[in-house]
Amino acid sequence: LKFWVGTELSASPPCGARRMLASQPLTRMAAARPLFKKLLVANRGEIACRVMRTAHRMGIETVAVYSEPDSRAPHVALAGQSVCVGSAASADSYLRIDRILDAIASTGAEAVHPGYGFLSENAAFSEAVEAAGVAFVGPAAFAINAMGDKIESKRLAAEAGVTTIPGFEGVIADADEAARVASEVGFPVMIKASAGGGGKGMRIAWDEAEARQAFGLSQREAAASFGDDRIFIERYVEKPRHIEIQLIADTHGNVVYLPERECSVQRRNQKVVEEAPAPHFSEATWRRMGEEAVQLAKAVGYRSAGTVEFLVDARDQHYFLEMNTRLQVEHPVTECVAGIDLVEEMIRVAAGEKLSIAQADVRRIGWAIESRVYAEDPLRGFLPSIGTLSAYRPPDEAACNKAADLAMRAEGEGGEGGLVRVDDGCAEGGEISVHYDPMIAKLITHGRDREHARQLMIAALDRYVIHGSALRHNLNFLRTIMGNDTFIAGKITTGFIPDQFPDGYRGHQLSASERIDLIAAAAALEHAAAGQANSGSGTAAAAAPYSVRIEGVGEGEGDDHSLAVMDEDCDGLPVGPGSELRVASTDDAGEGWSRTLRLGQSGLG
Repeated sequence: LKFWVGTELSASPPCGARRMLASQPLTRMAAARPLFKKLLVANRGEIACRVMRTAHRMGIETVAVYSEPDSRAPHVALAGQSVCVGSAASADSYLRIDRILDAIASTGAEAVHPGYGFLSENAAFSEAVEAAGVAFVGPAAFAINAMGDKIESKRLAAEAGVTTIPGFEGVIADADEAARVASEVGFPVMIKASAGGGGKGMRIAWDEAEARQAFGLSQREAAASFGDDRIFIERYVEKPRHIEIQLIADTHGNVVYLPERECSVQRRNQKVVEEAPAPHFSEATWRRMGEEAVQLAKAVGYRSAGTVEFLVDARDQHYFLEMNTRLQVEHPVTECVAGIDLVEEMIRVAAGEKLSIAQADVRRIGWAIESRVYAEDPLRGFLPSIGTLSAYRPPDEAACNKAADLAMRAEGEGGEGGLVRVDDGCAEGGEISVHYDPMIAKLITHGRDREHARQLMIAALDRYVIHGSALRHNLNFLRTIMGNDTFIAGKITTGFIPDQFPDGYRGHQLSASERIDLIAAAAALEHAAAGQANSGSGTAAAAAPYSVRIEGVGEGEGDDHSLAVMDEDCDGLPVGPGSELRVASTDDAGEGWSRTLRLGQSGLG
């Protein structure tokens, strides 16, 4: 089955392909016999579920591993078989190579996909799996080792002709050497853990005193997080963009780079929002970075999916940051705009097949944005949150498309329909545990252009229901980002969050239009409730005046609004599902606005 590749969603694909482009990566025709009979996924949560769905579509049976508190987790229910590998602590379950090897042997799995995190970049695990005669769906141990060591990877990158950040390539021995080397490199500098990742073991120093202090802090954090306290120093690139190049390579010498990802919206060096392609980014720069990424991959004999990360300064000069030898959290945005299922490609590469596409086939198809939905409290410095998901309802794609289309039409454009994708591994009644990463889900939207994808994301965030008595989440924070003028303009750097929220996040500040929408909704719901209360008498609630007070973070003492609510089409019948209500302002100030709302089955539609 050939790929349909177009430059935009509005192109005219063959019959039936348009929906495939808009809704999911294109895939090859399923083989008569599965490439592997059984695949074990050595992970949990959303990535385990995501890998299993592709495996099932390919006709491959799946095996889940789980810790004791995860016994009823969605990834366990989704798999055909499951094996308990230990207690709640990751060190006694998901990181136990011996127990996962036992699970492989007892279930007869022929391949292992590590997902991301846990053992995904553990060379010893890769070697152990292959020594057991089982295919590892990822790179070889040599590549994992070479790229996992920041000092070694930077040396190899420079030898492969990749542009690197100026710095000191050796290991820093102590705080005094850190201060001396930092002065030679030139302040500001970034003091980094060689085995680091996820923002851990990293500190910025602006003078010798800070360099000494940062060395000690980074070394202790690196030792605790990675069991490796080696530290190196490089020049700090101030407020760059964080741009990634997604690679896919096979064992036949083919390496392809895909459309770039913009990952600059970060908090403490951890990504919050990603998108593809990157706004205001030239094709020439993308191709230069892509070609360097391919050179590095070939230098270490890379196979499978991998990501080369770069920093890009204001002059579009790029510098190698690191290579991640696994599937990235943010891979869905690339799948959307490239029309490729990366997990399927990884599985096929592990089975010895060639890549399904060549570099000349790669095109950008529309625009995709991903928001990471976390259990955390943005109002308290993003402290992780735990608790039970007493209510959990992902957004409905049809409703999001309708809302986005209305928003686009208000701006003089049509939305044409797009994708709302939720990659999650939780369910209503499930627990967000202190033992694991607090990410609840990844919310992805794919539209014909950036504004369409943004409007879809706004609609999806507004319709995402997450609630727990003690559980906090970051949906409001993500919604605020989507409406931020700097984000809308695409003028993003890694300093976006600290620049836009210098005093921390203080809650979503309503725009004038959003305030009116909420006021109208409050009055309409009150009117509907009054109408339902009168339904026993068979009469509708009379049109009535209402007073609504809007209060919230940053709103002071609140604002009062006088309104009138009228039934547009009830014909004397009680208000109920399908009723249309018009809410109009009657304030003396004469704002002169009105809104028409329709009641759905459980409230406003």
